[in-house]
Amino acid sequence: MSDEYETSYAFPRSVEGLLQRGRGLGAVRALQDPQGSAVFVYDGIHRDWRWDQSDERSLYLARLVHDLDLSPTPIVDQLEGSEEACLRACEVLELLALAGSGEAREGLRAYVRKGEHWGRVLESMSAGWPPKWWEDLGDVARARIGAEAELPWFSEPWTRFGIEVQSRPFVPRPSLAGLSTAELLALLADTRTGEATKVDALRVLNGREAAEGLIPLVPSLGTPDGRRPLPLLGRAVERLGGLAVPAAHGWAQDACRWLARLGADVLADHAGPEALPGLMDELAEQWAARAWCGPDRTARRLARFGPDAAGAVPYLRRFWLHTPHSCERTAYLEALAAIDPDSLGHVYAESLWDCEEKTRLLGIASAPTSPETMRRIAVLRDDPMETAEVKAAARARLAAPTGQHLP
Repeated sequence: MSDEYETSYAFPRSVEGLLQRGRGLGAVRALQDPQGSAVFVYDGIHRDWRWDQSDERSLYLARLVHDLDLSPTPIVDQLEGSEEACLRACEVLELLALAGSGEAREGLRAYVRKGEHWGRVLESMSAGWPPKWWEDLGDVARARIGAEAELPWFSEPWTRFGIEVQSRPFVPRPSLAGLSTAELLALLADTRTGEATKVDALRVLNGREAAEGLIPLVPSLGTPDGRRPLPLLGRAVERLGGLAVPAAHGWAQDACRWLARLGADVLADHAGPEALPGLMDELAEQWAARAWCGPDRTARRLARFGPDAAGAVPYLRRFWLHTPHSCERTAYLEALAAIDPDSLGHVYAESLWDCEEKTRLLGIASAPTSPETMRRIAVLRDDPMETAEVKAAARARLAAPTGQHLP
């Protein structure tokens, strides 16, 4: 893994490496050299540098194209590539159009008229743009749909255009939201209850106060083949917190592999001080192996020990600086804040530029109050490409008594 990592990603402190990882510092440094950074921004759209699909990049890259005043033309041209490359370009162009780029908007509309993957692009446009930007393409859609191998699956925008979609036999399950917690637990305990209904019951329970009555039912809540837990069970058990620890001792010894793994995870999440050396060794081993998936959970477990886990700080900082798996970066920052909160001001400020929404939210909440950070938070508040959650957090920070009210 280490050799593959070194040859795949650029040096983590270079502008290229920072942009590949979606680091906020990459965006800041790119703005200092727009001409020299342009090739790396375009490369980030052309190639998928995400470690996996849970990582975020589209908004980060679109904002760079906008802020560096780069031409959308190479991105429009990318629409003619493979389906994956086309959809990456589409996501960036959709955001640029929201920010006012007429070329991005017209480039996507033109692609719907003649491009190979026009259907996926039109579905994406209909999800992210106001209807007036795409609903006049109905004649194009009706003319082109007949050449497709199969009917589309999604209703929007097709039914709006009078185009038939795939018929999927569907019998809606009754909502369980009106049931009491006791009734939901009874459904889970009943061997006659179907798997889909049990998953629905867990979904409703996960939106309520943790139910201790779930604990004795956990061993029975596996899939019919006995190979894994029902979807959402892990989240339900996690919400129980320390209440699940006594039962987890038994689960961890069970012959059922998924139950034993669940029990071990619960015990690790609530381990006492005796577990601290092992967790620090685990984080060091993950760093040595460049194991980019999973150290976030180790970091969260270490965070529970606060300053007593100070020995983990060098590794947490290394993971923050180096990981290409950007969705795990938030966990490293949260762990650092719990263990060694001093001198994180610059990290929170950098986070205002990060590719991950959760990391930007941390930056908004914790970046030191200064004219520079308040200006950046105001930009996030007013950016038409930004998510609703980040905009709301930015508004709240700017309106706080300790903040500076900007126009």
